[in-house]
Amino acid sequence: MTTKEQFLVEHNKLSPLNLKATMSMLTVFKAEKPSLFKSNDWPVYKIRRPFIFWLTSMTMAKKAKMNDDANKSLK
Repeated sequence: MTTKEQFLVEHNKLSPLNLKATMSMLTVFKAEKPSLFKSNDWPVYKIRRPFIFWLTSMTMAKKAKMNDDANKSLK
């Protein structure tokens, strides 16, 4: 079983800078695409491609807002 943290590390290792992910992005992705998740498993072979499509469809403003919201929740 692949955890969300493991998926994040593997995805970011394989991705160029403009496709790097954050934990907050993964959380929103899972909420928006629940049909991809039958459990808490994050298999790279199954989730990465839909995640990249989802990520590339987002505007820079939406990505920035997600990261800002995540940073605020850490304070």
